[in-house]
Amino acid sequence: MEKSAAMRRDWIATARTLSEALPYLQRYDGATVVIKMGGHAMGDDRAMADFARDIVLMKQCNVNPVVVHGGGPQIGEMLKRLSISSEFVGGLRVTDEATVEVVEMVLSGRINKRIVQAINAQGGRAVGLSGKDANLVICEKALRTVRDPDSNIERVLDIGLVGEPVETHTELLRFFLESDYIPVLAPVGAGRGGETFNVNGDTFAGAIAGGMKAERLLLLTDVPGVRNAEGEVLTQITAREVRAMIADGTISGGMIPKTETALKAIEQGVGAVVILDGRAPHAVLLELFTEHGAGSLIRA
Repeated sequence: MEKSAAMRRDWIATARTLSEALPYLQRYDGATVVIKMGGHAMGDDRAMADFARDIVLMKQCNVNPVVVHGGGPQIGEMLKRLSISSEFVGGLRVTDEATVEVVEMVLSGRINKRIVQAINAQGGRAVGLSGKDANLVICEKALRTVRDPDSNIERVLDIGLVGEPVETHTELLRFFLESDYIPVLAPVGAGRGGETFNVNGDTFAGAIAGGMKAERLLLLTDVPGVRNAEGEVLTQITAREVRAMIADGTISGGMIPKTETALKAIEQGVGAVVILDGRAPHAVLLELFTEHGAGSLIRA
């Protein structure tokens, strides 16, 4: 009897949750949401299945998800197996011809198809693409400058076939979003001269969101969000506050490129960007369909 009563309470709680989600479902009805997947969900089968189920639920609720994924650890693992040396400059992998072949193989092949398969296993209809398909993302060579600590002179570094998106052609994505298909994108871009470019996953997702004028860009990571000087996670931040926090050093390290991606996406017409903890169960659904949210929301 007690077990039956407990189950009934669980069902009532589930029904209440669905009812409370209604205004949020209405808010995002027909909206495009770009989700950059990375971190914990990439390496854990259970987390991957949960993520895939959430993406399928979004599509079922008439929200249009576009999934972008990374794959840095998997690329590093394959380079090591193939005895190809690799180094990082300013958080970007120096990418020569041999390295970019491995990057494309791992991102567009192994990782992309694993995510596609996971979504399909949950009843979705996922299609795997890269930035090279239909010239989705055109890149130019990214350059990085470093300052010599002794002379204070800046010099430009050549980091190889690392791309900076300069054009997006999203017609193919719009075609998919008007159907039942869910695009899953590997961050590999095309150059005007036929080059293949390795693109930072967050940067790639920001370019896609900007090109689509998405309602939301969700950057899943392995931290709870953007922290203030006291270490507290901020639930809402303006673009001006983000710039000030970068300038005074409150935002530092790996959070700088994520917040810079957010600022650029907002400038290109994205409604808002959320940096959220992808380790939290159903983080995407919590962010979109509950009052609580699940990370740091940045808006203009």
